[in-house]
Amino acid sequence: MTYSTENLSQSDIWAATADVTTLRQKLLDLFTQLAYQEGDFVLSSGLRSSYYINKTQVTLHPQGALAVGRLLFPLLPADTQAVAGLTLGADPIVTAVSVVSVYENRPIPALIIRKEAKGYGTRAYIEGPILPEGAKVVVLEDVVTTGQSALKAVERLQAAGYTIEQVIALVDRKQGGAELYESVGLKFTALFAIDEIQQRYRELGN
Repeated sequence: MTYSTENLSQSDIWAATADVTTLRQKLLDLFTQLAYQEGDFVLSSGLRSSYYINKTQVTLHPQGALAVGRLLFPLLPADTQAVAGLTLGADPIVTAVSVVSVYENRPIPALIIRKEAKGYGTRAYIEGPILPEGAKVVVLEDVVTTGQSALKAVERLQAAGYTIEQVIALVDRKQGGAELYESVGLKFTALFAIDEIQQRYRELGN
């Protein structure tokens, strides 16, 4: 499905007005219509797969981004002091949650974790506000397969002196990520499991 650049009527701007149940269903439909593809793919983990989730089709979609922020924000523990994620996949997610947090009167900054240290200036791994030692940060991820990407973000944050207890993802492919996080003492939550997306994909006749 190609994104329409036509102006939407007020009733079409569901991401800003829908209740949480409707919002989740609408976001699920965006994943199935825009992001989910079947074929022969090689994932960033190196694994081959019969399907691929092009998540930026959703997280960079205006209504998709707002829906992501509205749905993930309530999942954050009350003592969360920042959200963070590994570039590039998590960049729009942490940004969306941070923006929504302002409208919820609970401003939460976003941190972006580089895969390699910046080669100039401060040579930092972490971009964003500098937080107090021990600050509680929740790591956000787009799609979890083996779990290694988010774990790299966790390790960088821990090295910077922050406390990380939880990873929250948009989609769990159920290929070992949840078990990896559990093995290192991290809580894990995903908005959608892959079988839910695949079932909806079939229902929509794709």
